[in-house]
Amino acid sequence: MDGTWAGVRERVLALRRAPGWQAVFGAEGHGHGHKFELLPTLTEEELRAVERWLGTRLPEEYRTFLRGVGAGGAGPDYGLFPLRPPAPATSAASGRCALPFRPELTAEFDKHLCAEPRRDDHPDDDAFAAAYTAWQAREDELHDALTEGTLCISDQGCGYYSLLVVTGPHRGTVWEDVRAVGEGVVPMQLVGGAGHLSFAQWYLHWLGRAESQAWDETTDAPQPFGPA
Repeated sequence: MDGTWAGVRERVLALRRAPGWQAVFGAEGHGHGHKFELLPTLTEEELRAVERWLGTRLPEEYRTFLRGVGAGGAGPDYGLFPLRPPAPATSAASGRCALPFRPELTAEFDKHLCAEPRRDDHPDDDAFAAAYTAWQAREDELHDALTEGTLCISDQGCGYYSLLVVTGPHRGTVWEDVRAVGEGVVPMQLVGGAGHLSFAQWYLHWLGRAESQAWDETTDAPQPFGPA
């Protein structure tokens, strides 16, 4: 196993027996949490099948995670989305992952939103309707293009998602999809941190915090989930 992930699967699964597991955001989730469970790992053959389906090779930290820790399950927020090899007859994915990620589109998206047509700026209703239709079409285009070159890996709740950049100069870093509040796609950062956060940094930071909370003996101890 890649040294980055040595012992990580065991550490995550051990948290199912921790006295304060419910204190970790997303673990219990009113029946929808990850419960510190992990899917089985992928074989190299299965991983390559996923990559052929997506049309791109996944970043190395994520690849080794899928091979050595799990193909989804416990992780930041409500956990990692499952990643499984496609069925034999499955059509290829959209190809969006293979397109380059363009973070500069968020600024363009913001500028576009501020330029929403106003009725007062047009001579008649027909002119306004035409301008608004064109503006809306461009908004939809930009909205979709913001996540090109990324793989959605986690649900933060409230319509926010975590994205892994898989194509382009920022490949291997984690970003936040905050389109739900009209803010585009922005870099994931730790409090007080600087620079772009890699997948391993993102996941291991979460695991350290989860262990600190879950093993806190001052937390009321609920029933454990069961044997590891």
